[in-house]
Amino acid sequence: MHSKNLILAALAFAFTLTGLAADKKPNVLFIMSDDLNTALSGFGHPQCKTPELDKLAAEGVRFENMHCQYPVCGSSRASLMAGLYPYTTGTMGNSGTLRGSMPDVVTMSQLFRQNGYRVGRVSKIYHMGIPPEIIAGTAERDDPHSWDETVNIKAGEHNVPGLKTNWSPKDKSSQKFLGVEATGGDLEHADGMAASHAIDFLKRNQDRPFFLACGFVRPHVPLVAPTKYFDRYDRDAMIAPVVPADDLDDVPEIIRGYKNNETTYGVTPELHKGLLEAYYASVSYMDAQVGRLLDCLDDLGLKENTIVIFTSDHGYMLGEHHKYQKQHLFEEATRVPFIISVPWLKDQHGEATQQITELVDLYPSMAELAGLKAPDILQGESLVPLLKNPKTKAWKKDLAFTISRNGGESIRTHNWRFTQWGFGSSGMELFDLKNDPGEFNNLANNPKYAKQLNKLKKQLEVKRVEAGYTEAKRKSKRW
Repeated sequence: MHSKNLILAALAFAFTLTGLAADKKPNVLFIMSDDLNTALSGFGHPQCKTPELDKLAAEGVRFENMHCQYPVCGSSRASLMAGLYPYTTGTMGNSGTLRGSMPDVVTMSQLFRQNGYRVGRVSKIYHMGIPPEIIAGTAERDDPHSWDETVNIKAGEHNVPGLKTNWSPKDKSSQKFLGVEATGGDLEHADGMAASHAIDFLKRNQDRPFFLACGFVRPHVPLVAPTKYFDRYDRDAMIAPVVPADDLDDVPEIIRGYKNNETTYGVTPELHKGLLEAYYASVSYMDAQVGRLLDCLDDLGLKENTIVIFTSDHGYMLGEHHKYQKQHLFEEATRVPFIISVPWLKDQHGEATQQITELVDLYPSMAELAGLKAPDILQGESLVPLLKNPKTKAWKKDLAFTISRNGGESIRTHNWRFTQWGFGSSGMELFDLKNDPGEFNNLANNPKYAKQLNKLKKQLEVKRVEAGYTEAKRKSKRW
């Protein structure tokens, strides 16, 4: 009898660890920001103020070495939702759709839908053109198989009343750094509207298991936020990244000459301060909307049975390496903020892990936490061991793999970043992250590091095949 009781107690403990309960499935709230780097106060950023996300981090685990698979919206989002690397999904930019490339794919939210969850999407999860599709209220590259219900946000974006300043005056495209100190309140702009619709979903579905994906579009340009969020910052006190004048002299021309730089954008030191203020203000506005969702979970009594994930689709350059925006393969572009809060793993709340992880790891993690059988083809690793023990030595992933335009491929290990362009034909980069965390000194052509470079090159070649690369795909997709 005593042995039987011990077995029952062990089974109950196992269920608690995985999040499974005999009569109740765990809910999922998945929140994704857009074009957000690790500029969060909870990730140690000295200027940006994100009190709501700091609270979430205190109730979960921060993944401080999380990397995207392609630093552009369409590719990254398709990879995350499919649990597959871009070479496998075939989504190599912002054109096309995941389902168009993989008709039979079972996406992360689709798996939950197949297992009795009510699954909803609010605003941007798969790629959307921002600002045009917010203004139009469309989501042309969405995946209908992934959702039971959807809400597209229709908002004025840069057309709303308020003080508008183009902090990158030489750029006339829709991607310019236009700051908009909007006169309206939170609920009159895209992310406030998205939070309101997400709250409505939570209220309507609180009595059944749900998977809700809520996409916030800030801090994607235009940098729209109510004036009160700009007022949190002192523009004159903004500190721009410190970059050597000759920083890019030793990197391949293919990336050195890429247009997203200070010269082509016309960003002077003074304009840079205004750009940073506008970016941080829009981050703080987004952060406040996250807080509204978390408060709603608490008010509805859902907090103790809801897994909350927060992340961004990729990182973002704000003057590092004299570069702006995305598509680069430096740390600021590949690394993303990532927080998972699992209510029943309270012992780890407020902890952080430095282990190397990838966005492709999210799908298998959510399947395991909810007790669902994930598709066998998933290419990520479940993060559950790190959620149970952020310092575990059982985590074996030792590199993150990220690709980009023009045949750019990069692996990031704990101590090194190796990048090659044109699939190796257009130059290479090698950075010693232990001694050069800013990635300023390219060692690829230094004979002293030839052995290390060759080792990393071989690791990259193995990883690209594991990630689904073939020469036939390259030719057919014109990669």
